[in-house]
Amino acid sequence: MADAARAAKMADRIKVIVAKVLERGIKDPRLGFVTITDVRVTGDLQHASIFYTVYGTDEERLDSAVALKSATGMIRSEVGKNLTARLTPSIEFIADGIPENAALIESLLAEARNRDTEVETLAKTAQYAGDEDPYVKPRVISDDDDDEDDDLDDDDDAVYESGPRP
Repeated sequence: MADAARAAKMADRIKVIVAKVLERGIKDPRLGFVTITDVRVTGDLQHASIFYTVYGTDEERLDSAVALKSATGMIRSEVGKNLTARLTPSIEFIADGIPENAALIESLLAEARNRDTEVETLAKTAQYAGDEDPYVKPRVISDDDDDEDDDLDDDDDAVYESGPRP
């Protein structure tokens, strides 16, 4: 079992080698504008998964996938020549979903912005369902209203009650 640092170095090296081979070595007309986004090597350095994206239409993506699959043997032999490992890892090309995921996230963010503006316009024209201030406040009873409470000082202008008035 190789350590993770060695696997990461090998993955970086494979990424560079494959990019150079795709740029200069493959003359397949089906191959579109391919970008290698990531390479992951297993812990035992026996298998490399190469993630790629293709700029273009869905048809160009499919054509590029077929071209990469047919050129896998030649690309693996180039990787083996340029690596300093005892064994050449098997390689597999996997279409990366980054552009599709980014487009989905952008559409979700646009929908969220639209909903936020709708909520903002509704909030500007909203009215209270009940009273504007639904919380119970203590009532203020003036001196004129407290005929029953003659034992209070005449200095008090008002008395606060917390409950309903009898």
